[in-house]
Amino acid sequence: MPARIQYDVIAPDSTKGLTELVRFVRSGTLPPPLLELVMLRASQINGCAYCLDLHFRRARKAGVPESQLDTLAAWSESPGFSERERAALTWTESLTLVSSDHVPDSTWDAVRTQFTEREIVELSIAIVEINAWNRLMIAFRTPPTFGVRPTTPAAGTSVPVGSAVTAPNVPSTRLPE
Repeated sequence: MPARIQYDVIAPDSTKGLTELVRFVRSGTLPPPLLELVMLRASQINGCAYCLDLHFRRARKAGVPESQLDTLAAWSESPGFSERERAALTWTESLTLVSSDHVPDSTWDAVRTQFTEREIVELSIAIVEINAWNRLMIAFRTPPTFGVRPTTPAAGTSVPVGSAVTAPNVPSTRLPE
């Protein structure tokens, strides 16, 4: 399925604020493997193929064990996640599905026992960031790149699925693959 729109060509500065969030999150104190689990879980919930493709690759590079990647969709049933990871994933699900439970006190209590206040802020901003990217990529039907760094076609043109170029570039301020 071709992308609906080449947002980064039409409005190059449109994601400037999001890329600032990326910088904030990536320069924070939370370890990359934990951040990638959070990014993946939110992307699973939202069904964002582009972000799943990107963050599965990043998670592997960050050293997330395959056993965690294999069971992430059912993490609460798996013994392979630490209490800290469980708190982060609970927080991720609650913030991603905020209209469902409005972040109950039990979720807040769980995250507070595992993270400092600064880390909770960083974790929350990471969740806001990935949810925003998920919504943009889903709305514009940005297909996964499967590890191939695409080049952006001219504005207003779509690219056939399966061609060498299948998605717009993510703004250059995002981290390299």
